[in-house]
Amino acid sequence: MLEIIKEPWPWYIAGPLIGLTVPALLIMGNKSFGISSSLRHICAACIPANVNFFKYDWKKELWNLFFVLGIFFGGMIAANFMLNPAEITVNPNLQAELAGYGITDYSNLVPMQLMSFTSLFTLRGFIMMVVGGFLVGFGTRYAGGCTSGHAIMGLSNLQWPSLVATICFMIGGFIMANLILPVILSL
Repeated sequence: MLEIIKEPWPWYIAGPLIGLTVPALLIMGNKSFGISSSLRHICAACIPANVNFFKYDWKKELWNLFFVLGIFFGGMIAANFMLNPAEITVNPNLQAELAGYGITDYSNLVPMQLMSFTSLFTLRGFIMMVVGGFLVGFGTRYAGGCTSGHAIMGLSNLQWPSLVATICFMIGGFIMANLILPVILSL
C-alpha cells in the first residue's frame, strides 16, 4: 500500500479526486476552495490593526486554515517519510536543454542550481525566487484568487471571471515557459 502512495498517481485518479473537492465543499456548507485567501484569514486573525480589508469574521473561514495546515503537514510527512530515494527521472531531451543552462543536479524535486539559499544571491536566483514570488503574490491578489481557486472552484461554478483568469494563467504560463524562462536561465 505504501508503494502506491509513493508513486505519482495517474491523471484519471488524481484529477477526479481533486474535482470531487468542489461538490464536497459545497455540500458541507457552501464553502469555496482556494489557498490564497488563507493568508488574508491569517492576517485578520493575527494583526489587530484597524484595516478595513481585515475587518470581517475570519472565524467562519477557520476550516480553510485547517485545510492549509493539513497541506503543510502532508507535505512535511511526504518529504520526510515518503520520498522516493531514486534520482528524479527527467526526459533526456529536457536534461540536454537544462544542461545548456548549467542545471544538472536532479537529486531533489527542484534542481539545487535553481532553488537554494546560495543561488538566491545570484541574479538568476533573485529573479526566480524574489521577483517571481512577488509576481505570483501580486497576480493572485490582482486576479482575486489563485489558480486552484479559479480553475477548480470558479470554473466548476461557471464563473465568468474565473474563466478569464484561467485563460490568462495559461497564456502567461506558455509565455513564461517558452519565452521568458530561457532568458532568465541563461543569466
